[in-house]
Amino acid sequence: MILKLILLGIVMVAVYKFVGGTTALSSSEKEQSENDADALEECHTCGTYVTRRESIIVKGKYYCSKECLPG
Repeated sequence: MILKLILLGIVMVAVYKFVGGTTALSSSEKEQSENDADALEECHTCGTYVTRRESIIVKGKYYCSKECLPG
């Protein structure tokens, strides 16, 4: 009986590794983070809309370029 449980465990780990070690939940989280990166934010200085991926974030505020940074 113990041998069957050990073999079952080995098979389950092998299948998990073969599938890539990801679950449906983690792939949906990945999609959500990609969608967040494509969301538009308004530049705090000039008002231009820029994606979060391309923006510069300083103290929680979004900026479209180095020229719009405070300082």
